[in-house]
Amino acid sequence: MFKHRYTLPLLVAVAMGAGLSLSQATQAQETLKQRVQEEKGMNLPARGMSMDQVEKKYGAPLRKLSPRGGDSAHHPTINRWEYANFIVYFEKSHVIHAVLNTPAGNNRNPGAVN
Repeated sequence: MFKHRYTLPLLVAVAMGAGLSLSQATQAQETLKQRVQEEKGMNLPARGMSMDQVEKKYGAPLRKLSPRGGDSAHHPTINRWEYANFIVYFEKSHVIHAVLNTPAGNNRNPGAVN
């Protein structure tokens, strides 16, 4: 069994590790809150807009990334268009979400996971 002289340092190390994880989680939560606030203030494509409406309002995307899904009714085709400051996600031909290109969202290089 453990000797008492090793128990205290072990408990201190575990407590410090938990503290670091908690501070990292808090920082990640704050970053996410900031990102959501930024998105609210931006003029991003609205849910339900068609591809034609998005292209008419925001111009042609920098890139149209390869579609994903489409293998069943439960996995519809998802198209992604990359603009300078945001990415638009379409289910079939309508917007389901638009997000900022930020490191917090790991969207700096969406083509890398193309």
